[in-house]
Amino acid sequence: MIAKLTGRIDSTQDGGVVLDVGGVGYGLLCSARTLGRLPGAGEAAMLWVEMQVREDAIQLYGFIDTIERDWFRLLGTVQGVGARVALSLLSALSPSDLAAAIIAGDKAMLSRAPGVGGKLAARLVTALKEKAAAAPTGGPIVIGAGVAHTAMSARGAASEAVSALMNLGTGRAEALAAVSRAAERLGSGADLQALIREALKELKP
Repeated sequence: MIAKLTGRIDSTQDGGVVLDVGGVGYGLLCSARTLGRLPGAGEAAMLWVEMQVREDAIQLYGFIDTIERDWFRLLGTVQGVGARVALSLLSALSPSDLAAAIIAGDKAMLSRAPGVGGKLAARLVTALKEKAAAAPTGGPIVIGAGVAHTAMSARGAASEAVSALMNLGTGRAEALAAVSRAAERLGSGADLQALIREALKELKP
């Protein structure tokens, strides 16, 4: 089984990359997030790999980090989510925003990913809500003592900042993620106005 590959970027294209490892070109399908973080052609790169073997084909999927690879595996446990849809979700949402959307039950946010309709989004929330709380994200979802907590559940200014953004028309999961990132940068002592200003910067296109 191939767990990771280290080599040089031979070429990239929409949806995948060819990694030259000792003169052998490995074709890997990747999310837009991974492709966007890879270096240019000829540069050294390392990708974590998930290998799927079927009767008619062997397909490799490449990930920039183990967090994205683990989410790919987790998403694949949900009925109706194949590799293509899992990559679509990971292209549309970072692992931290994906976790926030699932925990918050924000089906609209999940439906931003091509191939994810309302029914599948609802299934993702139902199937993964508890697992998403314990999954690594590398972002604003903080895991402690086996329990996930975010800025939405925090007391004080952070909770009020989320409410303020929602009153401005921001979706719950988006507000939660924006305030969480803002609080992470500003520190636990940030006041309400500072959190709102920083969170609004996160929401700018």
